[in-house]
Formats: sequence, structure tokens, C-alpha cells
Amino acid sequence: MIGAISGDVLGSIYEFNNYKSTDFILFDKDCKYTDDTVLTIATADCLLNKGNFTQYYKKYFQDYPDRGYGGSFKEWGSGSSTEPYNSWGNGSAMRISPVGFAFSSLEFVLINAKKSAKVTHNHPEGIKGAQAVAAAIFMAKSGSSKNEIKEFIENKFYYKLDKTLKEIRPSYSFDVSCQGSVPQAITAFLESDDFEDAIRKAISIGGDSDTIACITGGIAEAYYGGVPEDIIKFVLSKLDKNLIKVVTDFYKTFINN
Repeated sequence: MIGAISGDVLGSIYEFNNYKSTDFILFDKDCKYTDDTVLTIATADCLLNKGNFTQYYKKYFQDYPDRGYGGSFKEWGSGSSTEPYNSWGNGSAMRISPVGFAFSSLEFVLINAKKSAKVTHNHPEGIKGAQAVAAAIFMAKSGSSKNEIKEFIENKFYYKLDKTLKEIRPSYSFDVSCQGSVPQAITAFLESDDFEDAIRKAISIGGDSDTIACITGGIAEAYYGGVPEDIIKFVLSKLDKNLIKVVTDFYKTFINN
């Protein structure tokens, strides 16, 4: 999941200042972690402790309240209600990468992706976005080819992945829906040559740059077998010790065991 966190941190400065090329400086001093990282780590912590997603997402929101959450999530996180709010936004997909890494069968990945999504994003598109990303991660870590991943996502979730980044990039604008950002993020992965290239291509699309790069980064980490050390070092320098501990414990338990 450090791949997803890396995408968020490296893309953070481009969310409202899109840069539609891949030739940007990767390590900018103003990069920071956003709600994408907070909730990705909340997902990991919940899985580590076999907890309740609602409780963990609310707790992490309250512990890290000023990280750029969407309005509906902010209202849900700060309120007393535990009912979902029927969102189709990409928040369900950006926080899901730990699920793709934690389980040993695609069936359990899809079940738990739905569990994670539906506590807030119980709209069918919100659930579909989370499941598609988690499935792509699971398949990537399990040795599936890019063509196999592409065909599965298209056939299972009906996302159209036929447009190239060159075709997407010129007219693409800010879109926080799963259906308007998950396919683009997956395409950035499919066209990539290595992890860094995947992040650069995801950010270059424009739009909700940090979230698109977060989604792409989780898949790219699984497919390319990790994240370059210089990126990990830079990204971890942006996190506090409590967040780093959860990341470390997650890798010990689910990935490097």
C-alpha cells in the first residue's frame, strides 16, 4: 500500500494545479499526505485488528481532521450517524489498496472491498470502483499480465479501457466519481513501464491528481513488486510515527511475512 500512499503524496501538489505532462519534479518540498493516505492507512489498521470499517474511518477522520476530505465524508465522519450516504465518489477506491494485498483469494478481496466501500459509498458505482481497484491489485500481485487484468476489469466491471492516455489527457478535467476516475487510473498503470512511470503518467492525466495517482500507485506496486527506495524514503518522511507504525505492521503481517 506504500504505492498508493506514494501516489497521494507525490500527486498532492497537482490536485488543484494540474500539470499535463510527465516531466515534473517528483520530490517537491510542498508534497504532503492527504485524506487518501489517512483512509488507506485506516483500512490497513482495520484489517490488522479485524475491526469495523465504520469505526476506523471515523476515528482516523477525527485524529487527522484537516486533510482535504470531501464534504459528505466530513459530515459523516464528524457526525453521530453510522449510515452510509450513497456516494459514488472515488473515495471508496482510493482507500482500498490494503484489501488487495491482505487476502489470498479474489473472492475474499471482492467481499472485503465491498465491506470497506459500503460503510460510506453504498451506491453501486462506489462499490464497483473499490472492487475493481482491489481486484486489479490482487491480480497484479498474483502474477497476472496487464492484458489479463485489463480484460477482467472490462468484463467484470464494464469499465471501458480502450482510450489511451494520449486520447484522455487533453480534455480530461476534475472528476471525483469512481466511473470518471478509476478507469483512467487503471489505464495509467496499464501504459506504464515501471512504478515511477506509472505515477508520472497518472498525475499527467490531470483532474483529481492525487487520488488518481493513489489508485494507480497501489496497482503498480503490486505489479512491479514494490516501490523504489528513494520514493519510499521521501514519502515516509511526510508521515508521522503513528501512521508509519501501521504501515510497517501491515507489511510485516500481510506482505513480507
